[in-house]
Amino acid sequence: MTTDATRTGDEPRTTDATHTTDAIRAAEVPADAVEPAPDSGPPSSVDPAGPAGVARGGPFWAWTALGLVVVVGLAALTRYLEQNVPSWAEGTAVEDIGAAIEYPVYAILLGLLGNAAVTLLGWRDRIAAAFRTEFFIKTGLVLLGASINLAVIASAAGPAIAQAILLISGVFLFTWWLAGRFGLDDKLRALLASAVSICGVSAAIAAAGAVRARREQLAYTASLVIVFALPSIFILPWLADVFGLSDAVAGAWIGGNIDTTAAVTAAGALAGEEALQIASIVKVTQNALMGVVAVALTAYFTLRVERQPGAARPGLGELWRRFPKFVLGFVAASVIATWYLDAAGADGKATIAIVNDLRVWFLILAFVSIGLEVRVASLREAGWRPVAVFASATVFNLALALGLASLLFRNFAA
Repeated sequence: MTTDATRTGDEPRTTDATHTTDAIRAAEVPADAVEPAPDSGPPSSVDPAGPAGVARGGPFWAWTALGLVVVVGLAALTRYLEQNVPSWAEGTAVEDIGAAIEYPVYAILLGLLGNAAVTLLGWRDRIAAAFRTEFFIKTGLVLLGASINLAVIASAAGPAIAQAILLISGVFLFTWWLAGRFGLDDKLRALLASAVSICGVSAAIAAAGAVRARREQLAYTASLVIVFALPSIFILPWLADVFGLSDAVAGAWIGGNIDTTAAVTAAGALAGEEALQIASIVKVTQNALMGVVAVALTAYFTLRVERQPGAARPGLGELWRRFPKFVLGFVAASVIATWYLDAAGADGKATIAIVNDLRVWFLILAFVSIGLEVRVASLREAGWRPVAVFASATVFNLALALGLASLLFRNFAA
C-alpha cells in the first residue's frame, strides 16, 4: 500500500481493498492530530494502550519498550553527530558544510536508516507504538515558544512586524495559488504554503494539526524545507555581498527567507553581527505569527474546504475542537518567558537556555520518529510537482523579501 502525498481525492475509486482501507482511515482522523502512517497503530490522540477494554499484553509493552530504546538511541546519536561533526570537519574542504548541517538532517537520515533496519528485522510494526511523533513535536513547539522574547519583537516593531505580515501573506497566497495550479491536495498546499512563508518545519507541523494532514505529507514537506535551507545558508550571505546590501537589509532579507531558525542564525553570522541581530528579530517575529496562521487554517478548512454541501455552518465549538491546542501552549510559553527574562534579568538566560536544549531534544525525537514511520515509496510517488511548487515559492520569497527589506530596513539602525 502506498499513499500519494499529492493525491487530490478526486481520483476514480477502485475495488482495491487497501485503498478502501485508506479512505476509511482518512475519514477517521482525529480533530487535532496528523494522520498516522497506515500501519503505525492508533492515532496518537488516542490512549496508547488502546480503547478502553482492550487489553495490552506483556509482549506489546516489551516491543514498545524496545521501540523507545531505538528512538532514544537514534536521538542520542543525532545529538552526538550534531555536536562533533563540526570539529571533525575542521580544517578540511567540508568544514563549512560540516558546521552548517543541523540536527534535523541527522535525525531524519538516522530515522530512515533505522526504518530500513527494523523493517528488515521484521520489528517495525511491533515497535511502532513507541513512535510518538505528535507528542514529541507538539511538546517541542510549546517549548519553542520560550525562545520568543516578545519584548525583543516590540523593540523592532515597525519594520519587522510590517515585513513579517506582508511577506507571510504574499508568499502564503502565492504558494497556495501555485500549488492549486499544479493540482496538489489542499492539505499539502497548506503545509507547503505555511512552511515556505513562515518558519519551515515548525509551521508545517502547526498547519498539519490544523488541517489534519497525512503524516507522509508532513514528512515530505519537512524534507523539502531541510533540502532548501542548507544551501541558503551560504548563498544568501554571498548574494547580499554581491548586491551590496547594507547589514540591516541583508539581515532582514536572510531572516525573511531561510525557513529554519538555526539556519538563519548561521547565515546571519556569515553576513555580520548587525545582520545576525536583524535576521534573528525578523525570524522570531515570523515565528510568533505561526499561531495566527494556524487559527486561520483551522477556520478555513472547517468552514470551506471540508464543509459538506448543504451542511449547517460549523459553530465555535467545532472550530475549538479542531484547533491545535498546542498553539496555546506556544503562546503561553512566549508570554511566560518574556515576563521571566524581564524579572530575572541576565540570570534568566541560563534557564531559558535549558528550556531551549530540552526543546531541541524533543524535536530530535520527533524527526527520528518521522524517519522511522515514513514510507519511502510514498515520498517517491509524490513526484516532482511539490518540489516545483516549493522551488518556485522560494524564488518568489527571495524577490518579495528583498523588495520589502530594501524598503523597510533602508534606514534602520539597530
